[in-house]
Amino acid sequence: MVRSTLSAAEARRVTLAAQGFGAAPADTVATRTLTSTIGRLGLLQIDSVNVFERSHYLPLFARLGGYDRAVLDRLTLTRRGPYAEYWAHEAAFVARTDLPLFRWRMDAYRERDARPNRVAGVERTAGVRRELRALLAAEGPMPASAVEHEANVRRGPWWGWSDVKTGLEQMFRWGEVVSAGRSGFERVYALPDQVLPVGALETAPHRHTAITELVRRATRAIGVGTRADLADHFRLRSDDTAAAITELVDRGELLPVRVEGWREPAWLHAGARVPRHVTADAVLSPFDPVVWFRRRAERMFGFHYRIEIYTPAPKRVFGYYVLPVLQDDRLTGRLDLKSDRQRGVLRVRTAWQEPGEHLDAERLAVTLRRAAAWQGLDGIEVTDRGTAAAAVAGALGVALVPHEAADDPAAADADADDVAT
Repeated sequence: MVRSTLSAAEARRVTLAAQGFGAAPADTVATRTLTSTIGRLGLLQIDSVNVFERSHYLPLFARLGGYDRAVLDRLTLTRRGPYAEYWAHEAAFVARTDLPLFRWRMDAYRERDARPNRVAGVERTAGVRRELRALLAAEGPMPASAVEHEANVRRGPWWGWSDVKTGLEQMFRWGEVVSAGRSGFERVYALPDQVLPVGALETAPHRHTAITELVRRATRAIGVGTRADLADHFRLRSDDTAAAITELVDRGELLPVRVEGWREPAWLHAGARVPRHVTADAVLSPFDPVVWFRRRAERMFGFHYRIEIYTPAPKRVFGYYVLPVLQDDRLTGRLDLKSDRQRGVLRVRTAWQEPGEHLDAERLAVTLRRAAAWQGLDGIEVTDRGTAAAAVAGALGVALVPHEAADDPAAADADADDVAT
């Protein structure tokens, strides 16, 4: 049956089903299940913060339950793995075979970097880039740290990249080098022909063809969305997305729909399911596709979400590394989680129930026990901060731990892994 309208609840369920929610966690997660789930999402966004767990591990845990992270590491962090990195949303793992779909973006970055306000930085690193190409050709893939020396050290804890790192990142944006896994979570760089079929990027599809394919995949990944939603998935321009939508509608792959409460028109993937119910219990990464586009999360779930990692501690509302709580088709709360690996404890530093929502503390306790086990942690500790802290502690059968001011002020320095991406 062709749908022309969706209720707000139906739209949420369409999205969650398209995203791979709804199945009970399996005891064992096979490699093919990991790859098929990544295929559903289209990409895994990368972030270096490692307070609870690095972001790219979390979408798979949210959908599949506990899995062997070493298997995902072999898929994403090794030179011969089937996934590579590029600026597909932000920095993200994508199928290595999908890199040609971003050739047009590589060209666009090169054109941008040739503009008058940027060309000085490109000219400054020209000699370094020539040396790097020769070095990679002679010695094979390597991280920036293998090339840097005392004259090329980073000038600050976060942003002061050396000319070596700057040059490699310029080449990475342009497709002159590609990723060849990671070493100690530091990106390893390679010449394209060292890890891709010879000439793969030179035989990439035309820009319009590639963008249309990316919009098709975005719609399949999110089920239903506005033009802005579809554009955001792979960070596409609005006009390019509109042209692709028109073509995909003409081909019958997208269906125009109206969604209750949405002011903008929307499109439904022709193969999307509209389930009557979705059972889900998960904590979501700040960079999970369900919530990474904050405007969409607010429109779809009534969930106003801002990450507070870079907010000064006294101004934080919900905590340092806050993860939304998904229960069925609602975002019912948020938790500030930390894996205290030295003590073997999962720390719930704050726990909040969303206004107007029902946070099922018993179900959340099961999710938290599953998360602790997946992290190899023996216990769970709940701090007495947040509207749901007492209920969560009660469901876990643990006493509330008094909040300590030391949990907050230095969190940004103590918890963030400053690792080159």
